[in-house]
Amino acid sequence: MAHMPFHLPEKQAVFSVDTSPDAPPEGDRWSSWDGATHGPKPRPDWVITDLGAVEADLGVLKTGKEADVHVLRRWVPDTDRVSTMAAKRYRNGDHRLFHRDAGYLEGRRVRKSREMRAMARRTDFGKQMIAGQWAAAEFDALGRLWELDLPVPYPVQLDEAEMLMEFVGHGATAAPRLVSTRPDADLLEDLFEQLRSAMLTLAQHGWAHGDLSPYNVLLHEERLVLIDWPQIVDVIGNPQGFDFLERDATTMATWFRRKGLDVDPGAFFGDLVAEATSRF
Repeated sequence: MAHMPFHLPEKQAVFSVDTSPDAPPEGDRWSSWDGATHGPKPRPDWVITDLGAVEADLGVLKTGKEADVHVLRRWVPDTDRVSTMAAKRYRNGDHRLFHRDAGYLEGRRVRKSREMRAMARRTDFGKQMIAGQWAAAEFDALGRLWELDLPVPYPVQLDEAEMLMEFVGHGATAAPRLVSTRPDADLLEDLFEQLRSAMLTLAQHGWAHGDLSPYNVLLHEERLVLIDWPQIVDVIGNPQGFDFLERDATTMATWFRRKGLDVDPGAFFGDLVAEATSRF
């Protein structure tokens, strides 16, 4: 995903141009909380669940081949209760690229053979099924990883092809991607240990990110946050699972080596394999 610097404006009322009787008094729309699938409990205090809350789209944070990420503000009118979230909106079957879907989807199953055939043949219905799987897979993954206390954004809700999640940033500024940072030697070592711990925990539960790189790792207050999880891989169930795991390990270890840290990509991958196979 392409990343654009994003600075949030100061809190201000955003008035809707919709003058219909059902329009909210402020913002673009009423809160989308009701009717959505919600993230795990206990929820962070900043999550606003009031049905009387309103929302406004503050602009695009990232654009990508599978989804765009917007910044969304939700607040309760006439109060100081406000939260900022990232709204990930998955493209429909006519506007997504599916060139890399097949490898990631191996090991996932749907109940109906008709749906499996449609996905395999890339029919219009099949593409919609795949898009739905991406959204549901990422939301489900974030929930499970959050419950394991892994460094991921909290998934607030999923409604069709839009997922709302924690906005990672400091004050009014989105956190930078790891690739654009220059940590000093001490911090670099600590960041690798954070990464190593997270990836070992993932491997212990049989998972790999599947597309991990410094472009989808954020650095927020000296803490790594791993993002973009729609392609999460079942290392054992997917025939290419260990290939994905090796690529994740090699990509990340190589970045840290280039920054001056003495990391052996092969040994790192070996530790992850040992953890992934320890259950068997």
